[in-house]
Amino acid sequence: MYQPDLAPVADSLPLSALVAALPLLTLFVLLGGVRLKAHVAGLAALAVAVVVAVVGYGMPADLALLSASEGAAFGLFPIMWIVVAAIWVYQLTVVSGRFEDLRRAFNLISDDPRVQAVIIAFCFGGLLEALAGFGAPVAITGVMLMALGFSPMRAAITVLVANTAPVAFGAIGIPIITAGNLTKIPYTDIGAYVGRQTPLLALFVPLLLVVLVDGRRGIRQTWPVALVCGGVFALAQFISANFISVELTDIIASLAALAAVVLFLRVWQPRGGERARADLHAAAEHGDGKTSASGPAGADGSAGPATTTGTRPAPDGSTTADERGGHRIFMAFLPYLIVIAVFSVAKLWTPVKEFLVSTDAEIPWPGLDGQVLTAAGKAVTTSVYIFPWLSSPGTLLVLSGVIVAAVYRVGPSSAVREFGGTVAKLRWALLTVASVLGLAYVMNLSGQTITIGTWIAGTGAAFAFLSPILGWLGTAVTGSDTSANALFATLQQAAANKAGLDPTLLVAANTSGGVVGKMISPQNLTIAATAVGMVGRESELFRGAIKWSLLLLLAMCVLVFLQSGVLAGMLP
Repeated sequence: MYQPDLAPVADSLPLSALVAALPLLTLFVLLGGVRLKAHVAGLAALAVAVVVAVVGYGMPADLALLSASEGAAFGLFPIMWIVVAAIWVYQLTVVSGRFEDLRRAFNLISDDPRVQAVIIAFCFGGLLEALAGFGAPVAITGVMLMALGFSPMRAAITVLVANTAPVAFGAIGIPIITAGNLTKIPYTDIGAYVGRQTPLLALFVPLLLVVLVDGRRGIRQTWPVALVCGGVFALAQFISANFISVELTDIIASLAALAAVVLFLRVWQPRGGERARADLHAAAEHGDGKTSASGPAGADGSAGPATTTGTRPAPDGSTTADERGGHRIFMAFLPYLIVIAVFSVAKLWTPVKEFLVSTDAEIPWPGLDGQVLTAAGKAVTTSVYIFPWLSSPGTLLVLSGVIVAAVYRVGPSSAVREFGGTVAKLRWALLTVASVLGLAYVMNLSGQTITIGTWIAGTGAAFAFLSPILGWLGTAVTGSDTSANALFATLQQAAANKAGLDPTLLVAANTSGGVVGKMISPQNLTIAATAVGMVGRESELFRGAIKWSLLLLLAMCVLVFLQSGVLAGMLP
């Protein structure tokens, strides 16, 4: 059986950590520096990870390749299954002609694109993160912003930055629950700590979104509504995480923030909305976009299907008269109401939730299961592939899509054709995510990831400042805050005990640090690029997102360091 050595290179932990970081350096240099396409960078980094595992760590080549194959399988299902399903649901709204109505419906709340970005990317995206997670918020809100006239680049960066503060409590609190299961610290305690960290991010994220949409002028003109949104979200997240329910935190916070924005806009309106809208449309037509504002482009950068205006096509190709305004608005929002309803039943109704989980198939990965130990000598659990064929958010989105198709009277042949077209458009994204998750599995099972983490954890009391970096790194590699906690939660706990720090604080810091790493994850970059029709241009998104990721990471590092000392009174 293979058991990784933490310091396989010259018995030196720092040198081994440097070698272990080579796959990540390869990935980010090729993506952000050389500007290669994401699937090429992902495959190259995977190759480097396999070489480091075999040559540097002495992992048998067959185990390294089998690790990569399991990671690739996980990347395709459930991760990309979710993305395919989310974009398919969007395509159904396009072919039915209803997506144009959604644009009009949001204009009724506010026709100011800066406010629309806050409502869609932050509030609605937070709700989708709470219920689904795993890339669905980025995919869905990205195409919604495109429909409102955002250029592809601006839409993608906006939704990537927005998908931060809600991540820790995403998918009904799974990242925090996972950390609790691994460390045996009550997950409610971890959630309470996280609920005193991420709300501070949430307070400022809407302001960042306004900056992304309209620069400093946008801040001057819209800061009141952005601050109301961020403040209410932060307060609701704090109250729910500490006193109501960790699982329901993002649902409560997102709905509270959305209601606050709608009510606030009844008594106050920002200036400059018309000018901002004109600027956005000009940028979309002449700036960074190669696609229309109608939806995702094909893999070659061609425009996606156009939305309709005025009359509505019937399934037989004829047109029907415009419905009355209220009914059209309801029908425009119906797909998203259906998604919320389906996920609420699946995730919050215990009998249904337990039934769905019971259908998950556990598949010991052939040739890998039982052949790999952790550095501590325990059997790894990741060599058993979980196939959530029914409980996956992707399957729930497909179910939602079937209902949407029936209500919108989209014929079965049209729905199937759109699904096939979606898979074809996503072919390079599928390869990218498969290679990146293969990279993550090779690094994890060979011991590369734990070497890097152990080296960082050896900094003593200064680790309080550095601990969020581990969560950031784990999420950047795997695309999942849950996976980052699976990698590093127990390491954070052990390092805290060794350094005389609060273990719950550092486990929470791992979770909170992870939320700002998601925007630069190749997996998430690919999802965003695919959603807005920028396939093959992930390197541009990486360069646009990395500065915000590092800025928010620095803020989280400072906060956790202060909470370990002078601001300890902030903690439960």
